[in-house]
Amino acid sequence: MRAWAELLRVSALFTVPGDALAGTAATGRRPDRGTAYAVGASLCLYEAGMALNDWADRDEDAVDRPHRPLPSGRITPAAALGAAGLLTAAGLALASRAGRPALTVATALAGTVWAYDLRLKHTAAAPAVMATARALDLTLGATATGPAPRAGRRPAATVPIRHALDLTPGATATASAPTGIPAGRRPGAAVRGGAPRRAPDLVAGAPVTGRGAAARTALRVAAPAAALAAHTYAVTAVSRHETQGGSTLVPLAALAATAALGAFTGLGALRRSGGAAALVPLLPAAGYIGTAAVPLLHAALNPSPPLTQRAVGGGIRAMIPLQAALAARAGAGGTGIAVLGLAPLARTLARKVSPT
Repeated sequence: MRAWAELLRVSALFTVPGDALAGTAATGRRPDRGTAYAVGASLCLYEAGMALNDWADRDEDAVDRPHRPLPSGRITPAAALGAAGLLTAAGLALASRAGRPALTVATALAGTVWAYDLRLKHTAAAPAVMATARALDLTLGATATGPAPRAGRRPAATVPIRHALDLTPGATATASAPTGIPAGRRPGAAVRGGAPRRAPDLVAGAPVTGRGAAARTALRVAAPAAALAAHTYAVTAVSRHETQGGSTLVPLAALAATAALGAFTGLGALRRSGGAAALVPLLPAAGYIGTAAVPLLHAALNPSPPLTQRAVGGGIRAMIPLQAALAARAGAGGTGIAVLGLAPLARTLARKVSPT
């Protein structure tokens, strides 16, 4: 079991659920069953990537990391590859339970993970590919979570908007939109005075406004997805030097990115909250900067392999407060605090199983 815990880097698992929860918060919805499926799918695909990563790097690890489970002989390459395949299938199966859009995003995420591990990890595109994977993981949570029903309103998605608003003078209401007929008017009666009459209970959920809402939701999801991608890009760029060390500029650039993202989440929270209420969303933003910045600064001052690896580990753990800050920035303070509660667990387990 110890070998599998090392192979799958279980201490890094706590950095995964916050992706889906931050994506859900960005949509303005509450977590539901679809969110749970998204979290499960994300965990499976993340672990599939971990197993596949060691399978693909087994020859390199035999030189640089002979203590890893595969080069040390504790786990066979075939078992690691089989685990990657099974975990990928499980992740896609869970995503399918959340609907076709979620399955589409999960399929793209799985393809990104496999392409990174098998082909792109040692290319210049590696940081961008990993950043794309994290952005897709957040998007998975946004697409898997169903829309919240409006209290007191009938679902209007199946009613064409042309029946909700009569724009033709003298036109008649038809039986195809019975709920839009005012009380006391029989179906087919002419609109009095030839003036347009609005059916307010249908317009709010009509497909045209739904398209506009979808576009606005996509824009709200884009910002946190880009923030998470930027952090992932920075951490991945630093990780490319963790076995040999020797880079000062890369940790410095990652440190600048950390400061910018901390300001983005913290200032965004201040705009939404005032007074003592602002402390709740500011807490994860401060935790993010504190977790990621100090190890990066040490790695920049002394770019040795141990300090570079410590900076990578700090960057991985900093995912949790960043996800919490993004959720709080979207107005989901409770979700942010819940995600932030995963940080102590990740830190404790990281002392036993390295996340890198």
